[in-house]
Amino acid sequence: MESEEGREIPLSRRPEWSDVTPVPQDDGPNPVVPIDYTDEFRETMDYFRAIYLADERSPRSLLLTARAIRLNAGNYTVWHFRRLILEALDADLWSELDFVGNIASSNSKNYQIWHHRRWLAEKLGTPATIKELEFTKKILSIDAKNYHAWSHRQWVLQALGGWEDELDYCLLLLSEDIFNNSAWNQKYFVITKSPQLGGLEAMRDSEVDYSIEAILANPENESPWRYLRGLFKDDTKSLISDPRISSVCLDIVLGKRSCVFALSTLLDLICFGFQPSPEFKDAVDALQTAGSGSSLAETICSALELIDPLRSNYWAWRKTMVPTLAV
Repeated sequence: MESEEGREIPLSRRPEWSDVTPVPQDDGPNPVVPIDYTDEFRETMDYFRAIYLADERSPRSLLLTARAIRLNAGNYTVWHFRRLILEALDADLWSELDFVGNIASSNSKNYQIWHHRRWLAEKLGTPATIKELEFTKKILSIDAKNYHAWSHRQWVLQALGGWEDELDYCLLLLSEDIFNNSAWNQKYFVITKSPQLGGLEAMRDSEVDYSIEAILANPENESPWRYLRGLFKDDTKSLISDPRISSVCLDIVLGKRSCVFALSTLLDLICFGFQPSPEFKDAVDALQTAGSGSSLAETICSALELIDPLRSNYWAWRKTMVPTLAV
C-alpha cells in the first residue's frame, strides 16, 4: 500500500495489521556491533517474527514474506515459511514461479531462490518442464557459468524430462563460445545421461571427432582435451588404441603451437601403454625445450617443466612416477 506521495505506508499505520504486535530482534543486553537496519527492514522483520511465532498462514502473511524477501532474498526462514503458507492457501504456484523469476533477476546466485524454484517445479511436475528450461536459458544468457542455473537445469532434465533439444542447445552455446567450459560440461552430461542417445559408447565416435575438431582450432583450449579424456572414462584400452587421439597430439606438437595439453595427453597415453613411433620422439625433441631423459615419457616431463612453469613441481613429480616399461 502506498500513500498519496507514492511512499509505502508503514505496517504500523495499516489497519489490516493493527491486531499484530511486532516482535523486535533480540540482540541481547549489550550487542557488540549492532546492525544499522533501515526502518523498513526492521519493521518488516518485526512483523514477520510476530506472524511466524503465531504460525499464521494467511494471505497477509504471504504478502509480508514477499516484502521480506525483496528486502533480503537470502533469508531461508522467510522462504521456508512462505512455502508453508503457499501449501496452506493452496496458492497458484505458476504465479509463484513468476514471483521467483522477478527476484532472481537481481539475485541469480542466491541458494534460497533456487531451492524454492525446485520445490515449485516438483509440485507442478512435468507441465513445468518447458518453463524451467526457458528460465535457466534466460539466466545463462546473462551469466553462462551460473552454477545454480546449470544445476537446476540438470535436475529438471533428470526429474521432469525435456532432453529432446538439449544436445542442440549445447552445440549452440559452443558455436557462440568454444571456450565455454560449462557448455562442455553440460554436453558431457547430456551424452552420458540422456535416455535418448544410447549412452557414452554409442556417442563416443562422433564426439571424438567433434572434440578433435575443436582441439585443432584452439589447442590451448583445455575444455575439449578434458572432454576427450572423459569420453574414455574407465576405458584406457580404447583410449590408447584409438589412433585419432595420438594423432591429434602429434599434430599439435609438430605445429609447435601451445602444446601443454597435447604433451600431457601424450604422456598419459604412454604411461597407459601406448607405443609411440619414432616420429613422436622426433617431434618432442624438435621443441628444443626438453631436457634429456632415458625415455620419451621422461623427456616429455622435462619439456612440460619448462613450458608449464606454474606446474613444474607437478611435472617433476610425474617424471619420478613414470612406469619402468614406458618408452
